[in-house]
Amino acid sequence: MMSRAAVALCLVFSLSLLAAAVPANAAGEYFKHFGALGKLSVSVAQAMPADQYGFRPHPESMNFGELIAHIAATNYQFCAGLKDSDPPTLPSPTEKDAVVKFLSDSFDYCSAVIPNLTEEQLNNPHNSPDGRLLGREILLAMYIHVAHHRGQAEIYLRDKGIRPPSYMI
Repeated sequence: MMSRAAVALCLVFSLSLLAAAVPANAAGEYFKHFGALGKLSVSVAQAMPADQYGFRPHPESMNFGELIAHIAATNYQFCAGLKDSDPPTLPSPTEKDAVVKFLSDSFDYCSAVIPNLTEEQLNNPHNSPDGRLLGREILLAMYIHVAHHRGQAEIYLRDKGIRPPSYMI
């Protein structure tokens, strides 16, 4: 049988582990899912053969490479806005390897911004591609934007007979 002191020590230890596992704010909660968002998006970009990066399912649609580059550029814009700064100078890649790198780099850029956001930054307005929004709204808008266009890219893959990568956690 454990003594009361041992039980108390186990309880304190368990609570400290739980506290360490729980994000400190909404940015931490968001960031828990951001890695999966980036991994799946990059996997979708990698799944299209290089010679199909110019494919567009409809004349008014962006081609596949433009769609992936659009996700990347907008990621930079959202995350620069959260820092109240201008995005870095962005490339305009068209070749598969360069587009995939641009997308991956955009997630890396945001990975340096998002987990460091303060409650003040989350609760204050910032510029974004969707207009002036609270920081927490920018995180939501960014997630929706990536998921929306990644979903489009998955349809482009299916139009080419390619099964999109499965969702990853």
